[in-house]
Amino acid sequence: MHIHILGICGTFMGGLAVLAKQAGHRVTGCDANVYPPMSTQLEAQGIELIEGFDPAQLALEPDLFVIGNVVSRGNPLMEAILNRNLPYVSGPQWLGEHVLAGKWVLAVAGTHGKTTTTSMLAWILEDAGYNPGFLVGGVPQNFGISARVTESDFFVIEADEYDTAFFDKRSKFVHYRPRTAILNNLEYDHADIFPDLDAIETQFHHLVRTVPGQGRLIVNGLEASLARVLERGCWSEAEQFGVGDWRESDAGNAGNAGGGKDAFDVWFGETVQGRVTWDLQGTHNRMNALAAIAAARHVGVPPAQAIESLGRFANVKRRMEVRGVAGGVTVYDDFAHHPTAIQTTLEGLRRRVDGARILAVLEPRSNTMKLGVMKAQLPASLEQADLVFGYGAPSGKDALGWDLAGALAPLGKKAAAFHDLGALVEAVRAAARPGDQVLVMSNGGFGGVHQKLLDALGQGAAG
Repeated sequence: MHIHILGICGTFMGGLAVLAKQAGHRVTGCDANVYPPMSTQLEAQGIELIEGFDPAQLALEPDLFVIGNVVSRGNPLMEAILNRNLPYVSGPQWLGEHVLAGKWVLAVAGTHGKTTTTSMLAWILEDAGYNPGFLVGGVPQNFGISARVTESDFFVIEADEYDTAFFDKRSKFVHYRPRTAILNNLEYDHADIFPDLDAIETQFHHLVRTVPGQGRLIVNGLEASLARVLERGCWSEAEQFGVGDWRESDAGNAGNAGGGKDAFDVWFGETVQGRVTWDLQGTHNRMNALAAIAAARHVGVPPAQAIESLGRFANVKRRMEVRGVAGGVTVYDDFAHHPTAIQTTLEGLRRRVDGARILAVLEPRSNTMKLGVMKAQLPASLEQADLVFGYGAPSGKDALGWDLAGALAPLGKKAAAFHDLGALVEAVRAAARPGDQVLVMSNGGFGGVHQKLLDALGQGAAG
């Protein structure tokens, strides 16, 4: 089959393209912005990419058009497809019908931690010899790729609650039909498509409805929102983590783990299953680990084996990833953009670096943040930082519709807002001193600020 993917350079659709190619289909695609790294990754797979949405692409005569959720009515190629009555389908539906059908699907849903937890679970199954297929919204460093198809009966997928397509407003994850489903957490997000938290809880309830009676839900027991989801109906076995079935307790990370590692014991019921000792930090990552261990147990991986595997988990690119050291200053890259994720990321770094200064460099560019829905939560989320440098694009699709400086004002003199990337880089360079930790947080490319910071810090050291 020849499929042509509209919106191919998004994280999900790019992963879908790789899976389709690996499954033996001819794959082409287009997007408004075809540029590295996604473009190079796809081209390396032999996938032909076209810039823009010119209706002339109909001349490719694919068997099917697969539509990403960035495509809306008015898109010239989409309008031509509709006018010609050509076959089209959403990305999640195509995935569910052509890749996931017949598989034991393990789906990871939640506002935060989906990518990390999915990567942990895929790695646990891989290390146990299950050879799972997977689709992750990032690049797990244990694999070096974001998606793959295998002959295994098992497939691990990051299950996003964002809508499916302009013609299907259900969440993507209702197409996946998981047998094992992790409900990691649930907060208000995606203000561009959901009016309130209750609307998202309804979508999670729809996901719960798709899990078979012989399936299992792995649910964060600390989340009142998830308790409300299950109160609407639950037809599967459910295990809780955080409280109840699966818990963690500190193993004295400072004294016992050493080398900047974290260590915690994993409990199932009243029995310790083992101790995780790893490079990740933060309570949120411990919770992610509990969920992954519990889900792996459902398919037969003993908890002790999963715990041992997590000791070799290499995390995901753009999750507290060290991008370099210059002038004695360490620069990290992290995907955090929601206030809760910003807070937990900073808390994890604080736990790692103890008393060292943390300089937070933040670009609030997600759809929710651009709408200003959570701007009032920003100051509290940044409390662990010693200095804060906020950036709002002056114009274009990533421009903020609200006053960033005003939002950061409660932080006083330790925070500053910038509309010029060069000025921000210079301000960080002037403030930084050896031993500082610069944490860059954005869900986008942030104008290549990481390398700009390293270059500036290196020149400052040389001078």
